[in-house]
Formats: sequence, C-alpha cells, structure tokens
Amino acid sequence: MKFHVPDMSCGHCTAAIDKALKAIDPDAKVDTDLPSKTVTIGSAKDPASVQAALKGAGYPATPA
Repeated sequence: MKFHVPDMSCGHCTAAIDKALKAIDPDAKVDTDLPSKTVTIGSAKDPASVQAALKGAGYPATPA
C-alpha cells in the first residue's frame, strides 16, 4: 500500500514514520520517498490501521 504524507520533510520524519509503523507491525517493510512525500508499506495490517498509525505519529496521510 502507498500513502502520500505531505508533512514528511526530513530524515527525522522518515524515522518517526518507520518507528510508528514497526510498532503496529514489526515485520512491516517501509520505504519512504522524501522527494515525492510518499511511503510504501508492505504489511499484514489493513490500510486503515496503517493510516491511523501514521496519523497517531503526527503524519496524517492519504492513499496515494
């Protein structure tokens, strides 16, 4: 699944996003792309749970 995260702007942001997603799914594969402000996630969790985790970390996201 892929999300657009408009507030992602630096390495700290990508680390916080990675940490938040690993907290709900330790086996998640997370690929952040700062220039396009997108996050691609491979996870057994459903998209709503992933989106909620991003929002909870302070990075509201929309499906990309």
